[in-house]
Amino acid sequence: MKRITKATYLKWYEDMLFWRKFEDKLAAVYIQQKVRGFLHLYNGQEAVLAGSLHAMDLSKDKMITAYRNHVQPIGMGVDPKRVMAELYGKATGTSQGLGGSMHIFSKEHGFYGGHGIVGGQIPLGAGMAFGDKYNNTGAVTLCYFGDGAARQGSLHETFNMAMLWKLPVVFIVENNGYAMGTSVERTANHTEIWKLGLGYEMPCRPVDGMDPVAVAKEVDAAMEHARKGNGPTFLEMKTYRYRGHSMSDAQHYRTKDEVAEYQKIDPITTVKNTLLKKKYATEEEIKEIDKRVKALVKECEEFAENSPYPELNVMYDSVYEQEDYPFLPHKL
Repeated sequence: MKRITKATYLKWYEDMLFWRKFEDKLAAVYIQQKVRGFLHLYNGQEAVLAGSLHAMDLSKDKMITAYRNHVQPIGMGVDPKRVMAELYGKATGTSQGLGGSMHIFSKEHGFYGGHGIVGGQIPLGAGMAFGDKYNNTGAVTLCYFGDGAARQGSLHETFNMAMLWKLPVVFIVENNGYAMGTSVERTANHTEIWKLGLGYEMPCRPVDGMDPVAVAKEVDAAMEHARKGNGPTFLEMKTYRYRGHSMSDAQHYRTKDEVAEYQKIDPITTVKNTLLKKKYATEEEIKEIDKRVKALVKECEEFAENSPYPELNVMYDSVYEQEDYPFLPHKL
């Protein structure tokens, strides 16, 4: 694995802080009805992405996830201004404003969504890995899903095929404790989701999803296992989300004290403390990072606010392509 250095910790802190503040801004503008539809925020789970990115080769590896998908493409290299614009439904967005919050996508940067169907991305992730094995690209796909999606039948079908064909894919369940408002304890007679891999003799293990170092080490080992032609691994990232399932979630299923306990191990605070303890950064340098993050979030907001909405014909042009379509010519 690439060494975890001072530069790594500085990048982790700035990236995770930006992802958090970016989504805090989304929450604020959602209340103002500038972002419509559903909005599922990643607050608290940032260490999973930070650690995973450290293990990836962004020149070829791929990522696919569910609908809690705003910060992953940013981490993969997508311009955050375009992501913000997509949530605003603007023409400058990643999908010209037609995808919205749950469907961020960038083939250019190896990010394949953003999927609203619970568990729908699991077989797709295996299919992407099949393509890489068939074409001998050497790439590995990271396929993320939530603890609720782990109860979908498609997971078992996919695990079976992925092991049979030794596909270069790492399955990662981000267990944040709740499938919408239903705790893990109420969805099955077991709470150790990683053990589902045992039925397929798939390498599987739990990971501290609040620690980017632990995440980086385990994802790196799983990806190397896949690159050697040994097939998939199943990792359970034990993490937590500080906000509700979506912005409409009243969170009656948990207490404020529970959230406060998890905030004591907030990955952003933990990394910040490491920077100070190891003297990788001073308080003043931390403040400078905070200022840069604040300025970039403002830049993203202004870009989205000032961008135009897509022309009405774009909606039709994205759906109909045949030359004899009677209403509007295809322009995309």
